[in-house]
Amino acid sequence: MKTLAILVIGINLPINMALADTANFDHAKVGEAPSGWTATKTGTGEAKWTVEQNDTAPSPPHVLKQSGVATYPVCIKHDPRLKDGFVAVKFKAVAGKEDQAGGVIWRCTDADNYYIARANALEDNVTIYHTIKGKRVAFQSVDIKVASGVWHTLRVEFNGNKFVVLFDGNTVLKASDDSFKAAGQVGVWTKADSTTLFDDFSYGEQ
Repeated sequence: MKTLAILVIGINLPINMALADTANFDHAKVGEAPSGWTATKTGTGEAKWTVEQNDTAPSPPHVLKQSGVATYPVCIKHDPRLKDGFVAVKFKAVAGKEDQAGGVIWRCTDADNYYIARANALEDNVTIYHTIKGKRVAFQSVDIKVASGVWHTLRVEFNGNKFVVLFDGNTVLKASDDSFKAAGQVGVWTKADSTTLFDDFSYGEQ
């Protein structure tokens, strides 16, 4: 009987396991956008997404760096497509006169349509938006210290029309919105002239 129970658990386990993965860019080619991602932008300008070596990386040696200037630079992972789950990243804003921001996107259909949560080191706040046909609209924000030149963690958990945003491990926002209901891609985001580093990009189902 004990043997039978073990076999049943072993058969069911893969079915019940949730998808989860982390991209740390350590096997990607330096100086290029990472394979399996679309390095692009929302709006105008020229985004520049490259994998670079960085000694401060949370998981050395590589990070993903955005150093161009565009309305909203975005880098979208080709797979998976998630409806309910989480997306998280470690980021460090290192420069920018107009903005110093880092964010994550989810339920993304293309570079003009997605949800985004971002932290801004010049404004000292965390905000959640929907971007529809390239137009970004905030629906919740909180004032909180976001230090420049420091690694932070930003995570969003999404289920149906409910969203929870965590900054450095603490829940800072709870919001709801019905703009995008279907599964979509995930990725990272910056704004304007932000030079921002990203590492340990993680995502999964819940």
